[in-house]
Amino acid sequence: MSGPQRLSTGIAGLDEVLGGGFPRERAYMVTGGAGTGKTILGLHFLTAGVDADENALFVAFEEDPEDLSADARQLGFDTGEIEFLDLSPDAEEFVIDDRYDVFEPDVVEGSGIADRIVEAVERTDPDRVFIDPLTYLQYLAPNEYQYRQEVAGLVQYLTDQDATVLFSSQAAIEGERRTLEYLCDGSLTVAQAENGRTIEVTKLRGSGFLSGAHTLEISGDGIDVFTRLVPDAHDRTHSTTTLSTGVEELDELLHGGIESSTVTVISGPSGVGKTTTASQLAVASAKASARAVTYLFEETRDTFVHRSESVGLPIEQLEADGTLSVEEVEPLRVSPDQFAHSVRREVEERDTQFVVIDGISGYRLSIRGEGDELIRELHALGRYLKRMGVTAVFIDDMKNVTGDFEPTSSNLSYLADNLLFLRYLEAYGELRKAIGVLKKRTGDFERTLREFGIRSDGIHVGEPLTGLRGILTGTPEWGADPVFDPRGSEDTAGPTDHHRRIEPSDRSESADPPE
Repeated sequence: MSGPQRLSTGIAGLDEVLGGGFPRERAYMVTGGAGTGKTILGLHFLTAGVDADENALFVAFEEDPEDLSADARQLGFDTGEIEFLDLSPDAEEFVIDDRYDVFEPDVVEGSGIADRIVEAVERTDPDRVFIDPLTYLQYLAPNEYQYRQEVAGLVQYLTDQDATVLFSSQAAIEGERRTLEYLCDGSLTVAQAENGRTIEVTKLRGSGFLSGAHTLEISGDGIDVFTRLVPDAHDRTHSTTTLSTGVEELDELLHGGIESSTVTVISGPSGVGKTTTASQLAVASAKASARAVTYLFEETRDTFVHRSESVGLPIEQLEADGTLSVEEVEPLRVSPDQFAHSVRREVEERDTQFVVIDGISGYRLSIRGEGDELIRELHALGRYLKRMGVTAVFIDDMKNVTGDFEPTSSNLSYLADNLLFLRYLEAYGELRKAIGVLKKRTGDFERTLREFGIRSDGIHVGEPLTGLRGILTGTPEWGADPVFDPRGSEDTAGPTDHHRRIEPSDRSESADPPE
């Protein structure tokens, strides 16, 4: 059985929230404070009808239609085919010494307004009607009962004429909003949140919709709505393969590489090499013709490209080939919904198969929060990517350079299918680096730590550091007890050629470039 016929709201994201648009020949309310975009939403609704060769009627209770049209043109709306019914108060009537001040008695009692609306409807035969704001009738009715009767009668009259009706409400009182909700088939709320505007559907009679608050943005082109990411609403057929990192020793550490359609968290303190490691993985994917994109939350694109090229990662060449993209993201200007929309466009329209989020600390700024909200957003993003067959890498910046070992910040380890960590070591008064794998859900991995370095020709991973203890504290020492040998033997004789200590002479010829 098919669902009701629907009308587009003129806003693609809002249509997605509503499951395709408004079911036709019903009445809907959009409520919110001043400046939240109610009138602009109504203009989108009406112009979408005009584009579909439908008749559109704008009933203006507050603003003069000429002012409305001028404002609409600034946002790119063509209102030439929209019929305006001007019921706004006339400024000249403010000077009249009359107990009704602006409106004549017959208007206050509703008969004048009702006649003018009926005349406009009979003349234009509208398919779509927008009333802005319907709550203005409250000031014209003699009492609350009469107001409710007039609103109910007006809505019923318009829908009986086969019109789909959208009306705005400025009701600040919760009881008033609920009164109007009972009279309509659907209700939307627009609000000003800490990090921008949101829109939420609170009622849609006889139809499902995407619940929760979604990001609403007003720009020079009107309104855009970015839906909250619902991972289980997306899926596509994909196979699982093992992806080489492009570094032989790192592949050994991971027993072949990382599996596709998984989430890898790379954690470590600032400057240790997390971004370069993630970029190496993205480059390896791009070279294997699996398109990759890196989202930079914490540095500029120019800095990233220059630094990557200096260690042998051919970012610009792969971008020219179309297999790699680098996107700079300003977290204070982008909500999680907007960012998820960008990721979805990359995955669904450009067939991107590898995504790097650099990093979680910057992404946290877009949420304006910690804890549960951050984990919820990352969980939704990671689950969506896996269901779409995309391999993801999240970069997690740790505060401590040395000291007690923590695998991730903010209890993020459960999000990771693979957990790769980088660690500073203090040896002979110098800072060195080690790399290890703490977790790999889809297969086995090497449980030793290896020395890690970045040179002008890329990432270098050394032999297992099997002769040291206390590496995770950042101050390793030789152990007197037997040292575990990954080849299956025990060594009790102290340092040997295989279990060799880290000497200052082991440093690479050139210092590690910054992360």
